[in-house]
Amino acid sequence: MNQEVIDFIETLKEPWQVELSNTLREVVHQAIPDVQERIQYKKPHFLKNGKYAAAISTSKDAVSFVIFNSSELELPEGMFEGPPERKTLKLRKGNTVDVAQLVNWVSQASASL
Repeated sequence: MNQEVIDFIETLKEPWQVELSNTLREVVHQAIPDVQERIQYKKPHFLKNGKYAAAISTSKDAVSFVIFNSSELELPEGMFEGPPERKTLKLRKGNTVDVAQLVNWVSQASASL
């Protein structure tokens, strides 16, 4: 666990963003036990073998979760945005996430990293 990532999450203004970001961080740690964390481009990035696996970013009304290396994933239509190799899930206050499914997708996407 990287202290800069902890600090980033703890200083978010909205409690729901803190909770959601912590949940997404836990998803990555479950999917990639040896994940490396760092702040890059002013947001948390998660790496496996030095390659991007996931990232969390926040805006005023959303938390975005990026899964890298996602070209081979079978994702539900309309749930994610972005090019095939980098899919973004945008979550807003009140949205729920299927933690087990996200762990599965991150695990699949990062398997070849």
